[in-house]
Amino acid sequence: MIWYTLLIGAVAVERLAELAVARRNRCWSLAHGAIEAGQRHYPAMVLLHTGLLAGCLAEVWAAGRSFVPFVGWPMLAVVIAAQGLRWWCIATLGRRWNTRVIVIPGMALVTNGPYRWLRHPNYAAVAVEGVALPLVHSAWMTAVAFTVCNTALLTVRIHCEDAALASASASASASARAARIDRVTG
Repeated sequence: MIWYTLLIGAVAVERLAELAVARRNRCWSLAHGAIEAGQRHYPAMVLLHTGLLAGCLAEVWAAGRSFVPFVGWPMLAVVIAAQGLRWWCIATLGRRWNTRVIVIPGMALVTNGPYRWLRHPNYAAVAVEGVALPLVHSAWMTAVAFTVCNTALLTVRIHCEDAALASASASASASARAARIDRVTG
């Protein structure tokens, strides 16, 4: 159980690193005219992700969950793959990546990296990790609870993000049309 506690601690440190990147990117985005949406659901998201880590530890320690190698090792590989996908998303979006819904009007959607295949690959990584991380050490109740709550939260989050991206994309299209009109009439 000690090594699992260390794993959860490592994931917590990784989350803190993400928050530092997000804070830096938020400042950059706001300085470039970004608009933030979804502020009301953000605290619930923070609580859910913190609850995942706490739930993993609480269930394993309180319920005496054991490590089952034929489940635990594959789930650990899935956790590592999910982290790789998450950081691929962060690298692909660069300064535009954030834990919040922040868009810069007029900027085109990113369609390279994992966004070539999935509209919201970071959320796929979160969903997979939310199942795999608890199951590394048989914390199945945490995996189920996180999945149910995360599904509800992502329904709100993706709707909010898609609306914000559509608005920013419409702004980009309007700017492009205005530029074409200026070239033709100018």
